[in-house]
Amino acid sequence: MIVVSDEVRDARAVVALETTLVAHGFPAGEGVAVGLASEQAVRESGAVPATIGVLEGAVRVGLSAEELERFGPGAQKVGPRDIAAAAVRGAVGATTVGGTLAVCRAAGIRVMGTGGLGGVHRGWTEYPDVSADLGEIARGRTLVVSSGVKSLLDVAATNEVLEALAVPVLGFRTDELPLFYRARGGPPVSARVDSAQQAAEVARAHWELGGNGLLVARPPDESLEDVEPLIEEALREAEARGIRGQGVTPFVLQFLHERSEGRTLRANRDLVVQNARLAGEIAVELARR
Repeated sequence: MIVVSDEVRDARAVVALETTLVAHGFPAGEGVAVGLASEQAVRESGAVPATIGVLEGAVRVGLSAEELERFGPGAQKVGPRDIAAAAVRGAVGATTVGGTLAVCRAAGIRVMGTGGLGGVHRGWTEYPDVSADLGEIARGRTLVVSSGVKSLLDVAATNEVLEALAVPVLGFRTDELPLFYRARGGPPVSARVDSAQQAAEVARAHWELGGNGLLVARPPDESLEDVEPLIEEALREAEARGIRGQGVTPFVLQFLHERSEGRTLRANRDLVVQNARLAGEIAVELARR
Protein backbone atom coordinates (compact mmCIF):
# COMPACT_ATOMS: atom_id res chain seq x y z
CA MET A 1 0.00 0.00 0.00
CA ILE A 2 2.88 2.41 0.79
CA VAL A 3 5.58 2.71 -1.89
CA VAL A 4 8.70 4.55 -0.73
CA SER A 5 11.18 5.84 -3.31
CA ASP A 6 14.74 4.54 -3.16
CA GLU A 7 16.09 8.01 -2.38
CA VAL A 8 13.78 8.46 0.60
CA ARG A 9 14.37 4.92 1.86
CA ASP A 10 18.16 5.44 1.86
CA ALA A 11 18.11 8.91 3.47
CA ARG A 12 18.70 9.70 7.13
CA ALA A 13 17.17 13.20 7.10
CA VAL A 14 13.74 13.28 5.41
CA VAL A 15 11.06 15.97 5.16
CA ALA A 16 7.49 15.07 4.20
CA LEU A 17 5.60 17.48 1.95
CA GLU A 18 1.88 17.41 1.12
CA THR A 19 0.30 17.45 -2.33
CA THR A 20 -2.89 19.39 -1.57
CA LEU A 21 -0.81 22.58 -1.75
CA VAL A 22 0.30 21.55 -5.22
CA ALA A 23 -3.18 20.64 -6.44
CA HIS A 24 -5.42 23.13 -4.65
CA GLY A 25 -3.33 25.73 -2.80
CA PHE A 26 -2.32 27.81 -5.82
CA PRO A 27 -3.78 28.80 -9.19
CA ALA A 28 -3.75 26.06 -11.81
CA GLY A 29 -0.24 25.53 -13.14
CA GLU A 30 1.56 27.26 -10.27
CA GLY A 31 1.27 24.59 -7.59
CA VAL A 32 3.78 22.24 -9.21
CA ALA A 33 6.38 25.02 -9.35
CA VAL A 34 5.87 25.72 -5.63
CA GLY A 35 6.13 21.99 -4.88
CA LEU A 36 9.39 21.72 -6.79
CA ALA A 37 10.77 24.86 -5.13
CA SER A 38 9.91 23.38 -1.71
CA GLU A 39 11.73 20.17 -2.61
CA GLN A 40 14.76 22.18 -3.73
CA ALA A 41 14.76 24.12 -0.44
CA VAL A 42 14.75 20.83 1.49
CA ARG A 43 17.68 19.57 -0.59
CA GLU A 44 19.64 22.78 -0.04
CA SER A 45 19.26 22.26 3.71
CA GLY A 46 20.91 18.84 3.40
CA ALA A 47 17.76 16.70 3.73
CA VAL A 48 15.72 14.66 1.24
CA PRO A 49 12.15 15.68 0.31
CA ALA A 50 9.38 13.07 0.45
CA THR A 51 6.37 14.56 -1.31
CA ILE A 52 3.42 12.30 -0.59
CA GLY A 53 0.34 11.51 -2.67
CA VAL A 54 -1.97 8.70 -3.74
CA LEU A 55 -1.26 7.51 -7.27
CA GLU A 56 -1.92 4.34 -9.26
CA GLY A 57 -3.40 2.39 -6.37
CA ALA A 58 -0.69 3.15 -3.80
CA VAL A 59 0.46 5.82 -1.37
CA ARG A 60 3.64 7.21 -2.92
CA VAL A 61 6.30 8.57 -0.57
CA GLY A 62 8.77 10.52 -2.68
CA LEU A 63 7.23 11.58 -5.98
CA SER A 64 9.20 12.21 -9.15
CA ALA A 65 8.77 15.51 -11.00
CA GLU A 66 6.70 13.71 -13.63
CA GLU A 67 4.43 12.19 -10.98
CA LEU A 68 4.03 15.57 -9.27
CA GLU A 69 2.71 17.03 -12.55
CA ARG A 70 -0.34 14.75 -12.22
CA PHE A 71 -1.55 16.55 -9.08
CA GLY A 72 -3.66 19.24 -10.69
CA PRO A 73 -6.98 20.84 -9.69
CA GLY A 74 -8.86 17.65 -10.58
CA ALA A 75 -7.04 15.60 -7.93
CA GLN A 76 -9.12 14.37 -5.00
CA LYS A 77 -8.40 16.11 -1.70
CA VAL A 78 -7.40 13.26 0.62
CA GLY A 79 -7.47 13.44 4.41
CA PRO A 80 -6.64 10.57 6.79
CA ARG A 81 -10.09 8.99 6.42
CA ASP A 82 -9.86 9.03 2.60
CA ILE A 83 -6.45 7.51 1.87
CA ALA A 84 -7.40 3.83 1.74
CA ALA A 85 -10.49 4.40 -0.42
CA ALA A 86 -8.60 6.67 -2.81
CA ALA A 87 -5.85 4.08 -3.23
CA VAL A 88 -8.30 1.20 -3.78
CA ARG A 89 -10.25 3.24 -6.34
CA GLY A 90 -7.07 4.21 -8.19
CA ALA A 91 -7.69 7.92 -7.70
CA VAL A 92 -5.13 10.69 -7.90
CA GLY A 93 -5.25 11.75 -4.25
CA ALA A 94 -3.66 14.98 -3.04
CA THR A 95 -2.87 14.55 0.65
CA THR A 96 -3.83 17.22 3.16
CA VAL A 97 -1.61 17.99 6.18
CA GLY A 98 -3.59 15.42 8.16
CA GLY A 99 -3.38 12.84 5.40
CA THR A 100 0.35 13.40 5.05
CA LEU A 101 0.83 13.07 8.79
CA ALA A 102 -1.03 9.75 8.76
CA VAL A 103 1.43 8.48 6.16
CA CYS A 104 4.37 9.88 8.14
CA ARG A 105 3.19 7.88 11.14
CA ALA A 106 3.06 4.69 9.08
CA ALA A 107 6.39 5.34 7.35
CA GLY A 108 8.30 6.64 10.39
CA ILE A 109 8.99 10.14 8.99
CA ARG A 110 9.69 12.63 11.77
CA VAL A 111 9.55 16.05 10.08
CA MET A 112 7.02 17.73 7.78
CA GLY A 113 6.93 21.16 6.16
CA THR A 114 3.77 22.98 5.10
CA GLY A 115 2.15 26.39 4.83
CA GLY A 116 -0.33 26.41 7.69
CA LEU A 117 -1.84 23.85 10.04
CA GLY A 118 -5.59 23.23 9.87
CA GLY A 119 -7.69 23.52 12.99
CA VAL A 120 -10.94 24.85 14.41
CA HIS A 121 -12.92 26.88 11.88
CA ARG A 122 -14.53 30.19 12.75
CA GLY A 123 -18.16 29.83 13.76
CA TRP A 124 -17.48 26.39 15.23
CA THR A 125 -20.16 26.86 17.89
CA GLU A 126 -22.81 26.79 15.14
CA TYR A 127 -21.09 24.48 12.66
CA PRO A 128 -18.47 22.29 14.39
CA ASP A 129 -15.88 22.09 11.59
CA VAL A 130 -12.54 20.88 12.98
CA SER A 131 -9.67 19.77 10.77
CA ALA A 132 -8.29 16.24 11.06
CA ASP A 133 -4.83 17.85 11.14
CA LEU A 134 -5.16 18.31 14.90
CA GLY A 135 -5.87 14.67 15.66
CA GLU A 136 -3.08 13.49 13.38
CA ILE A 137 -0.40 15.78 14.79
CA ALA A 138 -1.29 14.50 18.27
CA ARG A 139 -1.29 10.86 17.14
CA GLY A 140 2.19 10.47 15.64
CA ARG A 141 5.76 11.51 16.40
CA THR A 142 6.19 14.06 13.63
CA LEU A 143 7.35 17.66 13.98
CA VAL A 144 5.46 20.03 11.67
CA VAL A 145 6.92 23.34 10.50
CA SER A 146 4.31 25.87 9.40
CA SER A 147 3.54 29.58 9.57
CA GLY A 148 1.20 28.91 12.45
CA VAL A 149 -2.44 28.08 11.83
CA LYS A 150 -4.33 28.88 8.61
CA SER A 151 -5.55 32.45 8.87
CA LEU A 152 -9.17 31.65 7.98
CA LEU A 153 -9.49 29.62 11.21
CA ASP A 154 -10.27 30.45 14.82
CA VAL A 155 -6.62 30.59 15.86
CA ALA A 156 -7.25 31.01 19.59
CA ALA A 157 -9.60 28.00 19.70
CA THR A 158 -7.13 25.93 17.66
CA ASN A 159 -4.35 26.83 20.05
CA GLU A 160 -6.49 25.68 22.99
CA VAL A 161 -7.17 22.34 21.30
CA LEU A 162 -3.44 21.85 20.63
CA GLU A 163 -2.80 22.45 24.34
CA ALA A 164 -5.51 19.94 25.29
CA LEU A 165 -3.88 17.40 22.94
CA ALA A 166 -0.47 18.01 24.57
CA VAL A 167 1.06 19.29 21.32
CA PRO A 168 3.91 21.74 22.02
CA VAL A 169 3.64 24.92 19.93
CA LEU A 170 7.17 26.24 19.50
CA GLY A 171 7.68 29.74 18.14
CA PHE A 172 10.68 29.95 15.83
CA ARG A 173 12.37 33.19 16.93
CA THR A 174 9.00 34.47 18.12
CA ASP A 175 6.95 34.42 21.31
CA GLU A 176 3.62 34.57 19.47
CA LEU A 177 1.84 32.08 17.25
CA PRO A 178 2.05 33.53 13.71
CA LEU A 179 -1.20 34.12 11.89
CA PHE A 180 -0.10 32.64 8.56
CA TYR A 181 0.05 35.85 6.48
CA ARG A 182 0.72 37.98 9.59
CA ALA A 183 3.81 37.57 11.76
CA ARG A 184 2.32 39.08 14.91
CA GLY A 185 -0.93 39.15 16.85
CA GLY A 186 -1.48 35.49 17.72
CA PRO A 187 -1.69 33.88 21.17
CA PRO A 188 1.51 33.10 23.10
CA VAL A 189 3.40 29.97 22.08
CA SER A 190 4.20 27.31 24.67
CA ALA A 191 7.96 27.84 24.18
CA ARG A 192 10.39 29.69 21.94
CA VAL A 193 13.25 28.16 19.94
CA ASP A 194 15.88 30.21 18.15
CA SER A 195 17.58 27.63 15.95
CA ALA A 196 16.96 24.38 14.13
CA GLN A 197 19.26 22.66 16.61
CA GLN A 198 17.22 23.87 19.55
CA ALA A 199 13.96 22.75 17.90
CA ALA A 200 15.47 19.29 17.36
CA GLU A 201 16.61 19.10 20.99
CA VAL A 202 13.12 19.93 22.24
CA ALA A 203 11.61 17.34 19.89
CA ARG A 204 13.99 14.62 21.10
CA ALA A 205 13.22 15.41 24.74
CA HIS A 206 9.46 15.48 24.04
CA TRP A 207 9.60 12.07 22.37
CA GLU A 208 11.80 10.58 25.10
CA LEU A 209 9.15 11.66 27.60
CA GLY A 210 6.46 9.82 25.63
CA GLY A 211 5.06 12.76 23.72
CA ASN A 212 3.94 12.76 20.11
CA GLY A 213 3.69 15.56 17.54
CA LEU A 214 5.03 19.10 17.78
CA LEU A 215 4.34 22.31 15.87
CA VAL A 216 7.18 24.70 15.04
CA ALA A 217 5.61 28.00 14.00
CA ARG A 218 7.79 30.16 11.75
CA PRO A 219 6.59 33.73 11.02
CA PRO A 220 6.31 34.69 7.35
CA ASP A 221 9.11 36.89 6.05
CA GLU A 222 6.55 39.26 4.51
CA SER A 223 3.84 40.15 7.03
CA LEU A 224 0.56 41.33 5.49
CA GLU A 225 -1.02 43.42 8.24
CA ASP A 226 -4.14 44.42 6.28
CA VAL A 227 -5.33 40.97 5.21
CA GLU A 228 -7.92 40.28 7.95
CA PRO A 229 -10.81 42.27 6.36
CA LEU A 230 -10.28 40.32 3.13
CA ILE A 231 -10.40 37.02 5.01
CA GLU A 232 -13.67 37.98 6.68
CA GLU A 233 -15.13 38.99 3.32
CA ALA A 234 -13.99 35.71 1.76
CA LEU A 235 -15.58 33.68 4.55
CA ARG A 236 -18.87 35.58 4.19
CA GLU A 237 -18.84 34.89 0.46
CA ALA A 238 -18.13 31.20 1.04
CA GLU A 239 -21.05 31.01 3.47
CA ALA A 240 -23.35 32.78 1.01
CA ARG A 241 -22.44 30.24 -1.65
CA GLY A 242 -22.95 27.29 0.70
CA ILE A 243 -19.28 26.28 0.58
CA ARG A 244 -18.27 24.25 3.64
CA GLY A 245 -15.84 21.59 4.77
CA GLN A 246 -12.91 20.81 2.51
CA GLY A 247 -14.04 23.35 -0.07
CA VAL A 248 -13.56 26.41 2.17
CA THR A 249 -9.78 26.65 2.16
CA PRO A 250 -9.22 26.59 -1.64
CA PHE A 251 -12.09 29.03 -2.16
CA VAL A 252 -10.74 31.50 0.42
CA LEU A 253 -7.19 31.25 -0.91
CA GLN A 254 -8.32 31.98 -4.47
CA PHE A 255 -10.50 34.87 -3.24
CA LEU A 256 -7.55 36.38 -1.36
CA HIS A 257 -5.16 35.97 -4.28
CA GLU A 258 -7.55 37.86 -6.54
CA ARG A 259 -8.61 40.63 -4.15
CA SER A 260 -5.09 41.32 -2.87
CA GLU A 261 -3.76 41.64 -6.44
CA GLY A 262 -1.41 38.73 -5.90
CA ARG A 263 0.15 39.81 -2.59
CA THR A 264 -1.23 36.85 -0.65
CA LEU A 265 -0.16 34.53 -3.47
CA ARG A 266 3.44 35.74 -3.26
CA ALA A 267 3.44 35.57 0.54
CA ASN A 268 1.92 32.07 0.49
CA ARG A 269 4.49 30.83 -2.03
CA ASP A 270 7.40 32.27 -0.06
CA LEU A 271 6.32 30.99 3.34
CA VAL A 272 5.71 27.46 2.04
CA VAL A 273 9.23 27.28 0.58
CA GLN A 274 10.93 28.80 3.62
CA ASN A 275 9.03 26.48 5.97
CA ALA A 276 10.29 23.54 3.89
CA ARG A 277 13.84 24.86 4.23
CA LEU A 278 13.58 25.13 8.02
CA ALA A 279 12.01 21.66 8.18
CA GLY A 280 15.02 20.34 6.29
CA GLU A 281 17.42 21.99 8.71
CA ILE A 282 15.60 20.46 11.68
CA ALA A 283 15.57 17.03 10.01
CA VAL A 284 19.33 17.24 9.54
CA GLU A 285 19.78 18.09 13.23
CA LEU A 286 17.57 15.20 14.28
CA ALA A 287 19.61 12.83 12.10
CA ARG A 288 22.85 13.74 13.86
CA ARG A 289 21.95 11.34 16.65
